[in-house]
Amino acid sequence: MYNALLHAHSGLRWVTLILLLFAIFNAAKSMTSGAYTAKDKKINLFAMVFIHVQILLGLAMYFMSPKVQFIEGWMSSDVANGMYRFFGMEHLTGMIFSAVVITIGRRKAEKKMKGTRDMHRSILIHYVVALLLILLFIPWPFRGFGNGWF
Repeated sequence: MYNALLHAHSGLRWVTLILLLFAIFNAAKSMTSGAYTAKDKKINLFAMVFIHVQILLGLAMYFMSPKVQFIEGWMSSDVANGMYRFFGMEHLTGMIFSAVVITIGRRKAEKKMKGTRDMHRSILIHYVVALLLILLFIPWPFRGFGNGWF
């Protein structure tokens, strides 16, 4: 079960990043061109939904992963600079915070703003901030945590 979740979470990372980039470029392009259409709503919604799916998969893995061992991992000397701290605190907190930023940006754009330029600007700013957070807290292979590209 853990391996299936791990591969789903790692594979969907790319779909999520592509959708997020697509939503960002769409917001930047649409900011000058015109209305906030149904197409814009769908693009932003799919990006947000995939972020939330990733969070749910990650939370399910959080309680099964050998990389998040609360007793042995947190009591060891590796916590100060190791894998346990990254997966137990940094990755989890950063990803949840990025999902919150995306959700707030979409909600703010679609429920509270009237001007289409402001709607696209809200999506653009919030989604870019979330993308930067996501890129910062992904366990990339070059960070040395034993994860591959998929």
